[in-house]
Amino acid sequence: MVSDSAAETRQPTRAKGDKKPNVYARFVLFVRQIIAELKKVVTPTRSELVSYTIVVLVFVAVVMAFITGLDFVVGRLMLWLFASS
Repeated sequence: MVSDSAAETRQPTRAKGDKKPNVYARFVLFVRQIIAELKKVVTPTRSELVSYTIVVLVFVAVVMAFITGLDFVVGRLMLWLFASS
Protein backbone atom coordinates (compact mmCIF):
# COMPACT_ATOMS: atom_id res chain seq x y z
CA MET A 1 0.00 0.00 0.00
CA VAL A 2 1.31 3.44 -0.92
CA SER A 3 1.20 6.17 1.70
CA ASP A 4 -0.50 9.48 0.93
CA SER A 5 2.78 11.41 0.89
CA ALA A 6 4.33 8.98 -1.58
CA ALA A 7 1.25 9.15 -3.82
CA GLU A 8 1.45 12.95 -3.89
CA THR A 9 5.09 12.98 -4.94
CA ARG A 10 4.83 10.40 -7.71
CA GLN A 11 4.62 11.88 -11.19
CA PRO A 12 3.33 10.02 -14.25
CA THR A 13 5.92 9.38 -16.93
CA ARG A 14 6.02 11.91 -19.72
CA ALA A 15 4.94 10.97 -23.20
CA LYS A 16 7.28 11.71 -26.07
CA GLY A 17 7.09 15.38 -26.99
CA ASP A 18 5.70 16.54 -23.63
CA LYS A 19 7.53 19.45 -22.08
CA LYS A 20 9.32 19.14 -18.75
CA PRO A 21 7.84 21.09 -15.84
CA ASN A 22 9.58 24.39 -15.21
CA VAL A 23 12.49 24.69 -12.81
CA TYR A 24 10.34 25.94 -9.93
CA ALA A 25 7.92 22.99 -10.20
CA ARG A 26 10.80 20.51 -10.33
CA PHE A 27 12.41 22.13 -7.27
CA VAL A 28 9.13 21.99 -5.33
CA LEU A 29 8.73 18.32 -6.28
CA PHE A 30 12.29 17.66 -5.16
CA VAL A 31 11.67 19.31 -1.76
CA ARG A 32 8.42 17.35 -1.31
CA GLN A 33 10.24 14.11 -2.05
CA ILE A 34 12.94 14.99 0.48
CA ILE A 35 10.32 15.68 3.15
CA ALA A 36 8.51 12.41 2.33
CA GLU A 37 11.77 10.45 2.70
CA LEU A 38 12.69 12.19 5.95
CA LYS A 39 9.31 11.18 7.43
CA LYS A 40 10.35 7.55 6.93
CA VAL A 41 13.50 7.92 9.07
CA VAL A 42 13.38 6.11 12.40
CA THR A 43 15.59 7.47 15.18
CA PRO A 44 17.38 4.69 17.10
CA THR A 45 16.88 4.37 20.83
CA ARG A 46 19.72 5.25 23.19
CA SER A 47 20.64 1.59 23.76
CA GLU A 48 20.64 0.89 20.01
CA LEU A 49 22.83 3.92 19.41
CA VAL A 50 25.31 2.81 22.08
CA SER A 51 25.47 -0.71 20.68
CA TYR A 52 25.92 0.55 17.11
CA THR A 53 28.70 2.88 18.28
CA ILE A 54 30.49 0.04 20.08
CA VAL A 55 30.24 -2.20 17.01
CA VAL A 56 31.71 0.52 14.79
CA LEU A 57 34.56 1.27 17.20
CA VAL A 58 35.46 -2.43 17.55
CA PHE A 59 35.39 -2.86 13.76
CA VAL A 60 37.62 0.19 13.26
CA ALA A 61 40.07 -1.10 15.91
CA VAL A 62 40.24 -4.52 14.22
CA VAL A 63 40.86 -2.98 10.80
CA MET A 64 43.50 -0.64 12.27
CA ALA A 65 45.28 -3.61 13.90
CA PHE A 66 45.17 -5.56 10.63
CA ILE A 67 46.58 -2.65 8.59
CA THR A 68 49.25 -1.97 11.24
CA GLY A 69 50.32 -5.63 11.21
CA LEU A 70 50.35 -5.70 7.42
CA ASP A 71 52.44 -2.51 7.34
CA PHE A 72 54.88 -3.96 9.87
CA VAL A 73 55.29 -7.21 7.89
CA VAL A 74 55.73 -5.41 4.56
CA GLY A 75 58.21 -2.98 6.15
CA ARG A 76 60.29 -5.81 7.58
CA LEU A 77 60.17 -7.59 4.22
CA MET A 78 61.41 -4.47 2.44
CA LEU A 79 64.23 -4.03 4.97
CA TRP A 80 65.23 -7.66 4.48
CA LEU A 81 65.12 -7.41 0.67
CA PHE A 82 66.82 -4.04 0.26
CA ALA A 83 69.06 -3.83 3.33
CA SER A 84 72.60 -2.83 2.55
CA SER A 85 75.18 -5.16 4.01
